Amino acid sequence: MKRYLALFLLLLSFKAPSAVSIWTDFTLDNGHIFIPVTIDGIESRAMLDSGAQLNSINKAFIGKHELSLDQGQFVNIKGVHKVEKRRTYRNVTVDIFGTEFELDSLVESSLGHHTNGMLLGAGFFYNFIVQLDYPHKKMRLITRDVVDMGDAANVKSVSQKGTGMPIAQIDIDGVTLWLLVDTGNAGTILIDRSAASKIGLLDKVEGTSTSFGANGFGINEFATSSVVRFGPYEIDNVKISFPAEGQKTNLESRYESLSRMKGKRVVGLIGYDLLKDFIVTLDYKYGKLHIILPES
Repeated sequence: MKRYLALFLLLLSFKAPSAVSIWTDFTLDNGHIFIPVTIDGIESRAMLDSGAQLNSINKAFIGKHELSLDQGQFVNIKGVHKVEKRRTYRNVTVDIFGTEFELDSLVESSLGHHTNGMLLGAGFFYNFIVQLDYPHKKMRLITRDVVDMGDAANVKSVSQKGTGMPIAQIDIDGVTLWLLVDTGNAGTILIDRSAASKIGLLDKVEGTSTSFGANGFGINEFATSSVVRFGPYEIDNVKISFPAEGQKTNLESRYESLSRMKGKRVVGLIGYDLLKDFIVTLDYKYGKLHIILPES
């Protein structure tokens, strides 16, 4: 990504001298966060996905508007279900919140309907502290000189070695796990089958569901845990998904360049069903996370 993104972030409408942007509405669509954008002069919307290392543009959007974009190199993309080679695009003009900039290395991906223009991943989250008020569907950006997330964080979390992605520790029925903080996971907590076995969920399977990832789909089973501890909160009866027997998945990331994960073993994804009741404050760069229930 070019330096234009950093410039764009600095030009956001901050309230001096607090360096906190105004609250901006976002759209929640089936658990996904969308913000309005303009791509190559065409009004669209972008999904915000903290679980994606790369930014991407929707193949259906390109086809619908018959765009002729500057093509870049092909890259291998590892999704939850398989690995695929994808084309990239360069010098794509994007307008977000009234500021125009250019993006490089936009990966061509399948993001559903053509009205979903693009996905914004790590490049969006990295420069600022991002605060997402899920219940009120609002967001804002905060500079790091305003909040010391090292002190404020109330969820045990770190930046994963090798990828830089934020991972958090949660406890499911007494078993402690490290999961990726993934705003792009619109469903339940998703963990690998070995972790589900350790927790004892394989004996409590209630049904199956289809999981759609960056590259294809798979079949998951699901069961209900007794209690999930997430930071200072305990949540009863949380549904947990895990791959059905024989399914192969890459749960550490979606839309990720091929790379070897190091450090703590990541066994799944935190998703919308766990985040939806909270105001979530995420410092992606340093892997710090704070959650709080909004005042009634």
